[in-house]
Amino acid sequence: MRVLVTGGAGYIGSVATAMLLERGFDVTVLDDCSTGHRDAVAGAAKFVEGSVLSTDSVALALTGCSAVFHFAAKSLVGESVEKPDLYFDVNVNGTRNLLDQMSKAKISKLVFSSTAATYGEPEVIPITEEANTKPTSPYGTTKLAVDKMITEEAKSGLAAISLRYFNVAGAYKSKAGWLAERHNPETHLIPNLLRSTRDKPIKIFGNDWPTKDGTCIRDYIHVVDLIDAHILALENLASGQHKIINLGSGGGYSVTEVVSAASKVLGRDIPTEIASRRSGDPAVLIADISLAAQCLNWAPKRGIENMVRDTWESQNASTSK
Repeated sequence: MRVLVTGGAGYIGSVATAMLLERGFDVTVLDDCSTGHRDAVAGAAKFVEGSVLSTDSVALALTGCSAVFHFAAKSLVGESVEKPDLYFDVNVNGTRNLLDQMSKAKISKLVFSSTAATYGEPEVIPITEEANTKPTSPYGTTKLAVDKMITEEAKSGLAAISLRYFNVAGAYKSKAGWLAERHNPETHLIPNLLRSTRDKPIKIFGNDWPTKDGTCIRDYIHVVDLIDAHILALENLASGQHKIINLGSGGGYSVTEVVSAASKVLGRDIPTEIASRRSGDPAVLIADISLAAQCLNWAPKRGIENMVRDTWESQNASTSK
């Protein structure tokens, strides 16, 4: 089976490409390299440089494919507030174009990289798939719009699963070398923790939250566990059905626990600085992942220390990309 991976030059998409190839799938990658990196794409994959907004590029990339992993999207919450039109265009119109071209090519299998940002500020923790969807950013709003679009397409026979998750971390050692986060700017906690210095300590936004150690709790998932779930989703698609499934750690990690894991991996203390709480930050954001266990027979295998260690090793490996 040949799978199209949109956004396959990005962090998550490149890991998906490598893991699919190593498990015997053929892969085509579609990416405009606006934020992705051409050298992150495994050499055995067919590469089409183009946007999901381009009818010709999408049609070309779909040639010979039987299924699609859809990662291509703008995904920075802050940027989405500044550029909501861009996010709607790429995320919503781009997916509309992809779905139209899939229909023309008679390709009916889709695994969509959604987001737990579709839920907004949760009323109940952990968050189940039945929770109200009230996104608080244009990014979350566009992803929710795509989920609704896919639900409508399923009425015409599309077999789809949307996977909703919070923070992805870690790295993957492929046959060609490490695949890891290469964001600019880097906004994620773990890579920034590993680069912190006495002159540039990591800010912890509040240590008086109603949690076990006073710091916020967030859900993290190792990128390898994430792609395992995508592959299992591909194997569990059902015609005419669109399932929405949460992914996560099953319990979450506090900021203090993430800092402690990084300190353990580095063998030294991580410089931190307590700052005021940020407005709008919930104390706890974690997903209920029981449906993933039920529908996909999936559970995370790698904890926060694995995520930190793989990130650290990828940053320091001579073969790091």
